[in-house]
Amino acid sequence: MKKVMVFGTFDLLHKGHVDFFKQAKSLGDYLVVVVARDSNVLRLKGKVADSSEKQRLLAVKSVSFVDKVVLGSSDIGSYKVILDESPAIIALGYDQDVSENVLKKELYALGLNVDVVRLNPFKPDVYKSSKLKNSC
Repeated sequence: MKKVMVFGTFDLLHKGHVDFFKQAKSLGDYLVVVVARDSNVLRLKGKVADSSEKQRLLAVKSVSFVDKVVLGSSDIGSYKVILDESPAIIALGYDQDVSENVLKKELYALGLNVDVVRLNPFKPDVYKSSKLKNSC
């Protein structure tokens, strides 16, 4: 079984997120979605998410083809969830500020041989949480 993992806040779950999940799922057999903790959203984005981590977790769980949804670690930079799940692939969103090569090297140093790929955007001029929030 080839396990694929993605990470994100997934606030205001929308078609762009669902497409992101579909692209990731197409890379393997089993999709694990890691939902960011409220504390990390605040630290990384400088603002509170509109929905709590519990609400965001439940929203992602409602996507039928997502196999598993977990909350991320409360420690930024922790690889615990990756070590626990042992994915074959980590799929990054087009707008996630992470270097594929740096992440792959850091994981390899931890003894994990994980492919890291960057996925394509889905109508980013329409389906981006910040744009959707501003249009409400």
